[in-house]
Amino acid sequence: MEDAHAKSAEEVQRYFNTGPDGLTETQVQQNLEKFGPNEMPAEEGKKLWELILEQFDDLLVKILLLAAIISFILALFEEHEDSTSAVTAFVEPFVILLILIANATVGVWQERNAESAIEALKEYEPEMAKVVRSGKHGIQMIRAKELVPGDLVEVSVGDKIPADLRLVKIFSTTIRIDQSILTGESVSVIKHTDTVPDSRAVNQDKKNCLFSGTNVASGKARGIVFGTGLSTEIGKIRTEMAETESEKTPLQQKLDEFGEQLSKVISVICVAVWLINIGHFNDPAHGGSWLKGAIYYFKIAVALAVAAIPEGLPAVITTCLALGTRRMAKKNAIVRSLPSVETLGCTSVICSDKTGTLTTNQMSVSKMFIVDKAAGNDIQFNEFTITGSTYEPSGQVFHNQQQVNCSGGDYEALTEIATICSMCNDSAVDYNEAKRIYEKVGEATETALVVLAEKMNVYNTPKSGLSPRDLGNVCNRVIQQKWKKEFTLEFSRDRKSMSSYCVPSSGGSGAKMFVKGAPEGVLNRCTHVRVNGQKVPLTPAMTQRIVDQCVQYGTGRDTLRCLASEPSTLLCPPAT
Repeated sequence: MEDAHAKSAEEVQRYFNTGPDGLTETQVQQNLEKFGPNEMPAEEGKKLWELILEQFDDLLVKILLLAAIISFILALFEEHEDSTSAVTAFVEPFVILLILIANATVGVWQERNAESAIEALKEYEPEMAKVVRSGKHGIQMIRAKELVPGDLVEVSVGDKIPADLRLVKIFSTTIRIDQSILTGESVSVIKHTDTVPDSRAVNQDKKNCLFSGTNVASGKARGIVFGTGLSTEIGKIRTEMAETESEKTPLQQKLDEFGEQLSKVISVICVAVWLINIGHFNDPAHGGSWLKGAIYYFKIAVALAVAAIPEGLPAVITTCLALGTRRMAKKNAIVRSLPSVETLGCTSVICSDKTGTLTTNQMSVSKMFIVDKAAGNDIQFNEFTITGSTYEPSGQVFHNQQQVNCSGGDYEALTEIATICSMCNDSAVDYNEAKRIYEKVGEATETALVVLAEKMNVYNTPKSGLSPRDLGNVCNRVIQQKWKKEFTLEFSRDRKSMSSYCVPSSGGSGAKMFVKGAPEGVLNRCTHVRVNGQKVPLTPAMTQRIVDQCVQYGTGRDTLRCLASEPSTLLCPPAT
């Protein structure tokens, strides 16, 4: 369906003849036959013999191959005085063929070991989907490839979008989508159900659509499928990649030009040498046979041709390029085609996507500060640095270049920070067994706070003997066992913060509202500052000093993204 973003949810439902209960089994079968399965077809790799033939598809190599064949034929039919001369006659064609075979072997090996960019797109295909279908009660879990246009799909935080969806209903306050793999946007995007009337809108402007392969950072919603398989936006990218015609690199173009010029010069020289010696064909040295004389001078012409051809050039070029690809592979840059190394060397300007390409698309907490002393209008901070720049939950906290034991009780506020990071959060970190790396489930910023709580380990939770998956959330589980989250006020642009109302799991009083958000948004609602467990009135001068510290973090050499957090003790639960 074209322009689903420009149509209302009701119009899209009418187009696919579906309703709030979803498609019937009959409609599913009809749409499956019409649109096909929701998967991208596997890319058929080149056969081995095709790869081998490609290595000989070069003019210079063809000239060498022709010279080797001619030399071999002449050596085969030449009369030899003894066995030694017979063997020597075959050395030249054998060496030429050996060089060509070595050249082809290196080229085939390199292409076989390079990763396929097209096949890499299949990693973004989800395996399962939550769907609503007529005649079946509640949400059904099906394979994502069984989805068809018109299906009603439900997604929530951590889910990978199984197909292109037009939002129908949002169950949470907001829904945020991490669509960096498609658009390169470094922050998650807030979606809505309103119509986007611009028919020429680009993917970034289609705020009412969820695209296949992207991830739900926060929230819960339901949408209707309008694109599957190659009809999705990521499927269109795959089609364009498959249809892209490769252009010859500058090195290949220069070698082709050199080969053409060399072939012309060699041809002229060979013909000239042979024609100049026509008068000597009947010399007694050739036994008086004109044919033997013609063959003799033809061999001389071929010998000149072979001598003029730089047999080692293809091998030298292939070796140099292969060494270049090995050096790049050590830095995790896979080169699929050997000549691409030379192309990169000729490049003067590179236009590149930033998120996930120049950066890792992973966030981590690197600095934080708490209030050390506050009196009058004066306020002093304790600053901390945290090691680790990925989602791996391993790192240390340092204060004045000294490692800090966050569970030692020296800094009471650190326990509150870890509690806010864990409870005022809807994200998590998950261990990918296949890739052996930790990945975010939800919002990147929130995942960074989850990882911070793991690094701080404020309750000295034992970690020995745990699996990598358990290590990702063990400290957060301990914190979450101490508190029960009653409800959450999700982040909004107006409040610029997220709040979670929590009560102690042990019961009794002590309910708190944990808040995190933009520093200015949180500070505007604060009346006191916590100093070593004590509440001190917050003056405008103190507030400005805190803001200045945040500005220093955000505009310094590291250009950090700043967040503020606060726990509010409530005497009674707020009205909901």
